[in-house]
Order: sequence, then structure tokens, then C-alpha cells
Amino acid sequence: MNWKLETLAVQAGYTPENGGPRTVPITQSTTYKYDDAQSVADLFDLKRAGFFYTRLANPTVDCFEKKIAALEGGVMAVATSSGQSASALSILNIARCGDHVVAVSSLYGGTVSLFTNTFKKLGIEFTFVLPEATPEEIEKAIRPNTKAIFAEMLANPALVVLDVEKMAAVAHKHGLPLIVDNTFPTPYLCRPFDFGADIVVHSTTKYLDGHAVTLGGIVVEKGGFDWANGKFPEMVEPDPSYHGTAYMRDFPAAPYSVKLRVQWIRDLGNPMQPFNAFLNMMGTETLAVRMDRHCSNAQAMAEFLEKHPKVGWVNYPGLKSSPQHELAQKYLPRGCSGVITFGVKGGSKAGEKVMNSLKLAAICVHVADLRTCVLHPASMTHRQLSDEELVAAGVSPDLIRLSVGLEHIDDLKADFDQALNA
Repeated sequence: MNWKLETLAVQAGYTPENGGPRTVPITQSTTYKYDDAQSVADLFDLKRAGFFYTRLANPTVDCFEKKIAALEGGVMAVATSSGQSASALSILNIARCGDHVVAVSSLYGGTVSLFTNTFKKLGIEFTFVLPEATPEEIEKAIRPNTKAIFAEMLANPALVVLDVEKMAAVAHKHGLPLIVDNTFPTPYLCRPFDFGADIVVHSTTKYLDGHAVTLGGIVVEKGGFDWANGKFPEMVEPDPSYHGTAYMRDFPAAPYSVKLRVQWIRDLGNPMQPFNAFLNMMGTETLAVRMDRHCSNAQAMAEFLEKHPKVGWVNYPGLKSSPQHELAQKYLPRGCSGVITFGVKGGSKAGEKVMNSLKLAAICVHVADLRTCVLHPASMTHRQLSDEELVAAGVSPDLIRLSVGLEHIDDLKADFDQALNA
């Protein structure tokens, strides 16, 4: 059956057996028992599917991976310990020392730091292009050793909507995969695979969990990318650590995912834990109804703030005044997620006073859960960036990031009105 996304969010990933538990059980075990040695040998040699050690695979984690793969429309997913880990592995799986990646500049500050600092130490170089760059300008950034283009579907906190089709066309022209961080929209609001992306990553810590109770990340493979085009030898050459396994030959449906799991998760040891997978699974089951409310509340708050005399500017793709509105209509027709940025008249000091005066919304170093929260990225989440990097990421000194929760919209408006008037 071709189930709708709302149904997949509830049902995908786990089918109870006759008399079995209705909800996915937590398999809190590091290891699994077998009746003969050959069964375990076949698992280690990747000759059969199954579970032998939770660092590589676990039944609860497996259910969550299948749910997100179904929601995104991918062939396979690999869950990780955090969103940052998912972003890192998505690159490490195809790039090595001496390689190069093109990235869109309007990325989350932690991702920028990962790419420009940590990956630099590993010998992987990044070139950043503006999200509004023309195809010709993007092509100029591509080198013979470029391995991918990386971007965010809805940038955090710049709220730039990615033109996926433009980026995918350039990437595929040069035999490169397009990797898209889909954390803010979630697959309920946008499925980047439908527009040409090849790999999707998430910080499941955000809307997929939705309750701010657990860390997690996930990497999803669309399937069908030509990894044997000459740019990715590790996808086609025999892997000596698995007795000559060649991923494109032996796992043609999902070579990228299998390689990521059996090489990188195995060796770095950063899988999602079973209990975290259970919590993410439970959160994702209510994704559709939560995202509808996040979007409607955020749209109403953006319109309220735009008219408020104490507010200098508001950025939300759902506003008709937003330069991102046209792209949002194309890629985010169901809604523009629950995050708004705005600036208070009087600058960052006035904004700080507003934040300190809020009673319902809390100052939190988090985003995208059911409770409304605010933060000042330039002095908090993005403080590790230079002034130039802040500008490139779309973070001005007075920018306040507002993550709109599921509270009643009248209460949220009243809270911000009293804080602004303070």
C-alpha cells in the first residue's frame, strides 16, 4: 500500500507478531544468542541480516531506522548517537584526507565548526557557497577531488530555504551526491529526495523526538546514485576488513548505508542507543500532528511580531514579506516549521532585556521541541564563529531565535507582548 506520511509516522518500522507487544519493545541487550557458530560467522561476513552486537545493529534501533527511511522515501537509514555525528559520518563515508566538499554557507554553527576546524585537521577541505549562488558560481567551487555538496533544507538559524533542484542539478552534472540536512522541515513538511537529493541527515534530537528528552541522529540513503562513476573507489573496490566485500557489487540497493554502518559505526562506535531509539520512535509517531501545530503557531507568531511596534524585523519563510517565501511555497507547502528569527528595536541589549522578561518562553540552548524557547545565537550557539562566518551563516548581532512550541497561541502572544513592552 502507498500509505500517506501521517500513516507512516504511526505505523512504519514495526509490525507486531501475533500476541506480541503492540508498541516497539526496548531491546536493552548488547549481544544476541545463536545456536551454532556458522550463524555468527555469516553475520560477521555480511552474508545474512541479523543482530550480533548492538554497536552495529539492534532490533529497537532497526525499527526506528526503518520508520525514518519510509518517511523520507529512502532505501535504508543508519541511526547515530547525535545529529552532529550523522553530519560527520555522511561526509566521512565518501571523503578521505586530500578530498574536498562544497557546502552552502548558511549552515548551523556547529556544522560550520565541524567542517572548518575538525575536518580540516583530517585533511578534508570545504568551500562555502552562498545559498543564492547561481549554478555557474557553484560549479566554480567544484574541484576534481570534490566528493559532495552539503546543505540544509531550512537553515538554522538563517531560515534560508534550499533550492534543492538547483543544487541537485549541479551536483549530478559533476557526478556528486547532494547531502541535505532536513532537521527543521522533517519529512512531514519536505522530502528532499523528491527534488533530487541523494542523502538526507537529521538531528533526531529536534522535531523527530519533539520532547527534548534524547539525543540522536540519522543518515538516510535514497538509493540509485551511481557510486561506481569513478569518483568513489571505496564503494567498488574490495574492502579487506570484510574479506573482500565490494559494496556496489554485493549491496547494490544501499551500498552507501551498508558501508557507513559496517565501517564507520563499527570503528568509531557511535550508534544510537536502544532506549534513545525507543524515545525517538515514540516521538516520531506524533510528528504529523505536532508539526501542523508548530507551523500554525509559528505563522501566527511571525505575523504578530511583524506588526509589533517594538520589533525591528522578522524572518520567517511563511511571511509574504520574506525573500524566501517563493521557495517556501514550492518546497514547504504544508508549512515552514516552527522557528522564527527576529530583532528588537534597540539592538542586542534590548533583545537581551526582552529575553529576560519572558515568563512562558524559556531561554534554552535547544530548538524544535514542544516548549517555546528563545536564544541569542551570536553569543550562544554560534559564539565559536568569526564575525565573517556569522554574516555568512545569516546571524546578525541582534538576532533572536524563537522556537515556537505547542502552547496556546494567545498565551504566546501575550507573553511576548509583555516582554517587548517591558
